[in-house]
Amino acid sequence: MSGSNATPAVADRSVPRSRRKDGDISRDARGRVAGMPPILQYGFRPFFFLAALYAGLAVPLWLWIYVGAPAPPGPFGGLGWHAHEMIFGYLGAVIAGFILTAIPNWTGRLPLSGWPLALLVALWIAGRAGNAALAAPVPALVLDLAFPAVLALAVWREVVAGRNWRNAPIAAMITLFAIAGAIDHLSALGVAPEQLGIRLALGVAAVMIVLVGGRIVPSFTRNWLAKRGAARVPAPFGPLDRAAMAATAIAALGWIAAPEAAATGALLVVAGILVGVRLARWRGLATFSEPIVLILHLGYGWVALALVLLGLAALVPGDVPVSAALHALTAGAVGTMTLAVMTRASLGHTGRPIVADGAVVALYAFVTLGAVLRVAAPFAGAWYLPVLYAGGALWSAAFLLFAIRYAPILWGARAGA
Repeated sequence: MSGSNATPAVADRSVPRSRRKDGDISRDARGRVAGMPPILQYGFRPFFFLAALYAGLAVPLWLWIYVGAPAPPGPFGGLGWHAHEMIFGYLGAVIAGFILTAIPNWTGRLPLSGWPLALLVALWIAGRAGNAALAAPVPALVLDLAFPAVLALAVWREVVAGRNWRNAPIAAMITLFAIAGAIDHLSALGVAPEQLGIRLALGVAAVMIVLVGGRIVPSFTRNWLAKRGAARVPAPFGPLDRAAMAATAIAALGWIAAPEAAATGALLVVAGILVGVRLARWRGLATFSEPIVLILHLGYGWVALALVLLGLAALVPGDVPVSAALHALTAGAVGTMTLAVMTRASLGHTGRPIVADGAVVALYAFVTLGAVLRVAAPFAGAWYLPVLYAGGALWSAAFLLFAIRYAPILWGARAGA
């Protein structure tokens, strides 16, 4: 695990001089295709920008549909489109940006850059367009699944070629994520159980956050505390960490298969408690003066809360609405953790200091308050709609602010280049 300020899984390292040729493609010292604009130099650049822009625009559009505007004519309808696109559109883009930047450091191989990266971006855009505009379900399915299928194949190719078996579970989860997208399309066709694909994708997302977050949150916290001479650092990986990861995976499987079963609810509550105890050992309270570290702890904390709420929704469904639990996982855990990684990695991989300025602190506040309000909305009674609208506005504002603040960084040259 890297000790640099950039995300350990996506640390920006130069490619050896002997590997700067890929067939007839000329590459620079960092393995990027020479002569291409900065936005196509690494996977995080286009995918983080597009993901944030999409999240910032799709949520207000969904709220407009919710109050009576016509839904897109695609295969999912209003609510189905919202769920599918926030998971397989937004989250799919973030996963692509993260994994395509991580692979060169895992395997020592060249990054996806230039025209191949542009083609993958085009497939993601085509999937979004197909789901919005193609009423014919089969063409929409084919167009949408091209992106996750190609991404999964690319990840497996690099893991196998680089013999990087340690990260094979990540490749397997990306494959499951692609399969979940296919199942969600089949659900819209009426040939697969309703919501099965959504649960599979969110189960994969929860496990990925627990797994990858379990690497980066204590690592960055330890680095930050060590620079300040702190005597106490996050607890090392041990049996509790293994138990939390195993419990999350088992609970996720139960939730995917039988979300309303009491046994599933109990497993989810236990997993959430273990994840919360694991997080408490990482000294998050000591990072309050550094928002770009603190936000990682908040994102991980949302996972613990979401698992507990999902469990309670199965155990006491009359008291805890499923929608509140789902949005604790999506708007809370997924939204916060992905934004935390995007803000940090975008700075580190473009050679900039990894610090949160006023705009970044504001977008952290927006995403946190937006998620809290969205989870609270089902409990708000007559205030449901105002709380819902306020939560959606704040949450989407966080991602629009990211797109605005980080556009010069993601589209521009690396600092000092």
